[in-house]
Amino acid sequence: MDLVHTVYEPPGDGPHPTLLVLHGWGANALDLLGLAPHLAAGHFLVLCPQGPVQTPLGPGVVGYGWYPLIPGTPPEPQQLRTARDHILNFLDTAAERYPIDPKKLGVVGFSQGGVMAYTLAFGAPGRFAALAALSTWCPPEAVESVADPDTLRYLPTLVQHGSRDELVAVDRARESVETLRALRLPLTYREYDIGHEINHRSLADLSEWLRDNVISPVIAV
Repeated sequence: MDLVHTVYEPPGDGPHPTLLVLHGWGANALDLLGLAPHLAAGHFLVLCPQGPVQTPLGPGVVGYGWYPLIPGTPPEPQQLRTARDHILNFLDTAAERYPIDPKKLGVVGFSQGGVMAYTLAFGAPGRFAALAALSTWCPPEAVESVADPDTLRYLPTLVQHGSRDELVAVDRARESVETLRALRLPLTYREYDIGHEINHRSLADLSEWLRDNVISPVIAV
């Protein structure tokens, strides 16, 4: 597999409902793995790939990202496409190795990982059962990649953001929400009195939402 990754596998043979969980800038494949036992009581198989772009964080310390980060500058479209292709290739290989239920596959992204979650899900909405974007923003390129907006009717989307986020201002999340509402996808927005983080309340809300929309979705006809 071309991306370093960590994995949490629930008991049983599967196939299991699965989450592709994408970390933020400067983190690594271990950063969000600790969420796995708390999401739907550990019923998800959780895949946490590591971004391929290295960034020095201090003497002898290296973090990782999905594309080069220049503060105040949006990512280049080609950088998003390259990162998207890395992740999709990883996911294809993971599907051969792990007991993933392809009909119950959700994508969760935090910060820069959330930008990639939007890019992945909007580029192939039929592949993912749900999208959760945490402490992040929706890039215009993701919206422009939507070939048929009607396909997003079947993509439940959760946006969570801290009103005191010091890295990604909450206004960027609110602007993203307005963009999502114009796309008419099933949208849930939750705002918390926190910074650039996940706390117990937002984690509990995420867990319940994933259970309802990936493990036991209500299908509208």
